[in-house]
Amino acid sequence: MTHMSAPVSSDRPFLNRRLAAFGTTIFAEMSALAVRTGSINLGQGFPDTDGPAQIAEAASRAVLTGLGNQYPPGPGVPELRTAIAAHQQRFYSLGYDPDTEVLVTAGATEAIAAALLALLEPGDEVIALEPYYDSYAACIAMAGAVRVPVTLRPHAGAFVLDLDELRAAVTPRTRLLLLNTPHNPTGTVLTPAELAAVAELAVERDLLVVTDEVYEHLVFEGAHTPLAGLPGMRERTVTISSAGKTFSFTGWKVGWLTAPPELVTAVRSAKQFLTYVSSGPFQYAIAEALALPDAYYDTFRADLAAKRDILADGLAAAGFEVFRPQGTYFITTDITPLGEKDGLAFCRALPERCGVVAIPNQVFYDDKAAGATQVRWAFCKREEVLREAAERLRRL
Repeated sequence: MTHMSAPVSSDRPFLNRRLAAFGTTIFAEMSALAVRTGSINLGQGFPDTDGPAQIAEAASRAVLTGLGNQYPPGPGVPELRTAIAAHQQRFYSLGYDPDTEVLVTAGATEAIAAALLALLEPGDEVIALEPYYDSYAACIAMAGAVRVPVTLRPHAGAFVLDLDELRAAVTPRTRLLLLNTPHNPTGTVLTPAELAAVAELAVERDLLVVTDEVYEHLVFEGAHTPLAGLPGMRERTVTISSAGKTFSFTGWKVGWLTAPPELVTAVRSAKQFLTYVSSGPFQYAIAEALALPDAYYDTFRADLAAKRDILADGLAAAGFEVFRPQGTYFITTDITPLGEKDGLAFCRALPERCGVVAIPNQVFYDDKAAGATQVRWAFCKREEVLREAAERLRRL
């Protein structure tokens, strides 16, 4: 038997050129580094404890009673779509029809991918706030569109959106604004005034908007305001969220989007060819989770706020400049006070230096220089883990 090598028609690489720039995600690299060195992993944003036991029990009950073990309906199981619509009404007074205006997805990541693949064509421009979650750039590239970053810049202890810069970024080719608030990785929560300015711009220039609101229940000061609730925005906005961050079951991959019927239909046309359906039994469990009382959400938020403060104080004591986040799982720090200037090199060396793993923010930027000295830390871990990490970081 002769050895068959892959047929090669030219010198062209195997990977599609649109994706060639992305390589392996930084999360895979840093998580592998954490395992190899036995370090505390404050890189990837997943909790180290599971969510409510009653919700885990609801999932096992669904499996054992045959709920969702076969293909669920394409838009999601009716119980979950109804629960998502009820959640939007309960927290934000936003009315959505569960039958035509809600779509369940394989996590928010698929919702973003499906929305961008559905709504963009080659050459369309997409404005996204930089630094951005790494899937945004890849999905825009897969759609053949052009990303136009608007950079959040550090000012007075926070990262700030320059509304003039945002307005200037819009051209006749701009099709869509991709907005993430509460914002990963900076922890910034856009203010009602900032959101109102974004809404006015979107209406004035007739732009579509896709909002990533997965950290909606992790706003520590003030409250989350969905863009879709502002004047002129409901009909042009695809609002995305997920269960992973709110209920600490990140492996279940249950996400969703709410939008007017025409937008849901468009996004569903792309989504059906990505996963078709997913997470059948988990959809039933998350329908129960969304109906948990306010006390659950309040306790969850207070717990994460306390963890934020433990890690923020530890990072400050270790010598970092700390940007205390208003929301999310993450703290961004600047390494300049430690005499460092390359976040990527710093993060690759950190496990050997003190047994902790973090993520260099520069991977979230097109403008690498803007994020060169920034490093992101996840505080969605047990308190004793955060205290141990803070202790190790004092060695710096």
